[in-house]
Parts: sequence; C-alpha cells; structure tokens
Amino acid sequence: MKRRIRWTLPRQRSAMGLLFVAPWLLGFALLFAAPMLESLRFSLHQLTFTGDGLTFEYIGLGNFRKALFENAEYNRTLTEAVTDMLVNVPLILLFSLFSASLLNQKFRGRGLARAVFFLPVILASGVAAEMAHVDLMGMVMDNASLETAGDEGSALLQSFELRELLLRSGMNIVLVDYLTGAVDRIYEIVSASGVQMLIFLAGLQSISPALYEASRIEGATGYEAFWKITFPMVSPLIVTNVVYSVIDNFTNNQMTLLIRNTAFKSLDFGLGSAMSWLYFLIISLLLVILTALISRKVFYYD
Repeated sequence: MKRRIRWTLPRQRSAMGLLFVAPWLLGFALLFAAPMLESLRFSLHQLTFTGDGLTFEYIGLGNFRKALFENAEYNRTLTEAVTDMLVNVPLILLFSLFSASLLNQKFRGRGLARAVFFLPVILASGVAAEMAHVDLMGMVMDNASLETAGDEGSALLQSFELRELLLRSGMNIVLVDYLTGAVDRIYEIVSASGVQMLIFLAGLQSISPALYEASRIEGATGYEAFWKITFPMVSPLIVTNVVYSVIDNFTNNQMTLLIRNTAFKSLDFGLGSAMSWLYFLIISLLLVILTALISRKVFYYD
C-alpha cells in the first residue's frame, strides 16, 4: 500500500513559499539566466566587430583590470554610488517608518493623505518622464528648472546656515554633515520612500490592538509602546525595506549610466560587462553584510 504524504503545517508553508516564488523562478530561467551568462562570457573576452559579426578573443580578467586600474571614472563613480547608498538608505527607512506611523492613525481624509505621500513615487517614475515629451509638460518642466536654478543659491545658503548653527551648538562635524546632506536631498528621500512606507503601513495594520490596550492598562506611554511593541513587530519589514532600498538606490544612478555608455555608446561590450559584474558583486556583498547585521536584532512574532 502506497504511503500518503502528511501535509503538516511546516510542509504546507514550504509549499506555499515555493508557489509564491515560482513565477520569479520561471521568469529568471526563461528570460534572465541566458543574458546573465552571456554577459559573463562578454566580460572575459575582447569583442570586435567584423563583417561576419562579433569575434571573441579570450583575455581572462583583462576587462576587470581595465575597469579597476585603467578607467578614469569607474572607481570614483562606484565610490560615490556606495556613499550615496549609505546616506540615503537610513534616511529613507526613518522617513518611511515615521510617515507610516502617522498615516496609520485614524483621522478624516486618511486615504487622501496616503495618496499624497505616495504621489512622489509616481512623479519619479517613468510615466512622468514620458509625459515630459508633451509640449505643455516640457514648458512646465523648463520653467520649474529655471526657478530651481534661481532658488539654488538660497537653498545652499539655508543649508550653510543650518550647518553653522549645529556646529555652534557643539554637535560632531560628521553628524552635522550628515544632517545637512539630508536637508539638501530631501526631495530625493521623499521620492524614494513611497513603497517602503506602504510596506511599513501594512505591517503596522497587522499588529493586534490588544497589545496596545494591554500596554495602556499597564501604564505605558506612547513612547514606550512604540519601542516595546511597534518597533519589534515591524522589525522583519526593516530587513525587507533595507534590501529594497539598497537595490532601488543602485539601479538608477551615475554608475548605471557609465556602464550603459561604455557598452552601447563606446561599443566596448567586454568592458561594460566587466563593470556590471563588479557592480553586481559589490551590491551582493553589501546586501549580505547588511542583512546579516540587521537579522540579528529582528523579532519574529509567532
């Protein structure tokens, strides 16, 4: 007699997890795996255009050495990309968690407020960029750029004044530079926080109100309830948002523009592929380190 498989709860969860990632696995196998392996092949060869097509000359790690030690822009652009990530990601997490906590409160017009907070994500997307091709939108964008150029001096002055004020108060110069940098890039932070805010908002709404009721009965303040209940309960989502924010921060910057220009404008596909693989390995290493560090403090509620 054939033995039947017992569908225990852990086994059911494993099956649901596999079913959840099945579309991604299928898409990766059919659409992404072959180009990824082809780019690895390109990075190890010198490609030359001939009358018969592309010719491959194996040079090993020559393209990687050229990117790291001969290209004048790669190391500088890579350093700037990593620095911007280290500055932006903590600010994005703080702003999105703070916004989600505010939008989780019950007040009239809450749906409209959530839409307003998510609006910068739509404006920063490719949809708004495509609208710039319309004559009217182009005129509006040109006028906005002129106004921005006119206000740039005053914005820098305000940032300088804030820096001087913080330095006079005795604050550390490293922290002062970080805070003034956050002020200078406030629109960038708001534009990149919409998805993370929605993820935090979903996590906040899943917290049982009984936990807050019990804390109020015990005499806990709102500050204590946040750090003892809210923050631990949404800590698994911090890992998710860190991974998303790091990848989102790295997908559209000067580094990707350099790789694109090297491959498709200079037609140096080997060097462009080597640059992209180095970039991919650095991003992967940063994600592993950040995930390992944050996961130690994550609280999972069972």
